[in-house]
Amino acid sequence: MRDAPPPAPLDGPPQNYLGGIGLRLLAMISLSLMFVLVKYIDAAGIHIVESLFWRQALVLPFLLAWVMATGGLSSLKTRRIGAHARRMLMGLTGMACNFGAMILLPMAEATTISLSVPIFAVIFAAILLGEATGWQRWGAVIVGFVGVLVVLDPIASFAGGFGGAHGVGTIVALTGAIMTALITIAVRDLGRTENAATIVFWFSLLSMIPLGIALPFVITPHSADEWLLLIGLGFLGAVVQMSLTGALRLAPVSVVIPMDYSSLLWAIAAGWWFFGTMPADTTWVGAPLIIASGLFIAWREHRRHIDRPKEVAA
Repeated sequence: MRDAPPPAPLDGPPQNYLGGIGLRLLAMISLSLMFVLVKYIDAAGIHIVESLFWRQALVLPFLLAWVMATGGLSSLKTRRIGAHARRMLMGLTGMACNFGAMILLPMAEATTISLSVPIFAVIFAAILLGEATGWQRWGAVIVGFVGVLVVLDPIASFAGGFGGAHGVGTIVALTGAIMTALITIAVRDLGRTENAATIVFWFSLLSMIPLGIALPFVITPHSADEWLLLIGLGFLGAVVQMSLTGALRLAPVSVVIPMDYSSLLWAIAAGWWFFGTMPADTTWVGAPLIIASGLFIAWREHRRHIDRPKEVAA
């Protein structure tokens, strides 16, 4: 299937590369802090489904305020509700896996595995969209996979039968990365006719249906401190989504995407500060390979004038 030509760009704010980079860095810092709250919320005994519900429900008011201040409610109209629903199902699955990975693994390790998303995105774009992929990008994919294998340490995991929280966590994290890569393909398709705010809004709104149905079976009473954690989760989720989109309004994808790799630095710092954990030895070896692979893929796409929206299954 061949991509249709992208629609003509809408008038927007003037390009501000430093502003776009700053917003992307804010998104990465906020994402790491959000995952800190995910771990605290799990430690408080709150079910992951309830975490996902409040994360999505509390972000909606911020999104509506943002839409009203920019494009207005008319910008949310869509004729592709089915495509939004499919994107929602993939998004919820990816978000659940990313939350689960952060719960089961140290933050730095889970974040490193999540950085493999561009690698899987290249593969899915070639398979599902029929994109021409030269030997240079395939070479970058291979290097990235070597990095993923180093981080996963499959020999040690196989010897242990992939048992325990760590073995399950690596599988969950890898599933989350694969789902997020598939989401980038869905967002590319939606991006032909919908703007970023519309895509984010319908994802958050439609996800209330399955999460709302499941919520009565898992919800529990909460203390004031637990409610603060849940509210903070929703607030940081809103900051992440609005910062990601705002960055793309101010600067090209090729300029802001490299900032995503700073998330590993914030995850290492947050893991050490809040939980006293440091990355495993394999993470120190594999992470540079994954980052180098992702940066090369981003650079090649810039050279090929391909701008792909990157969706974070926060």
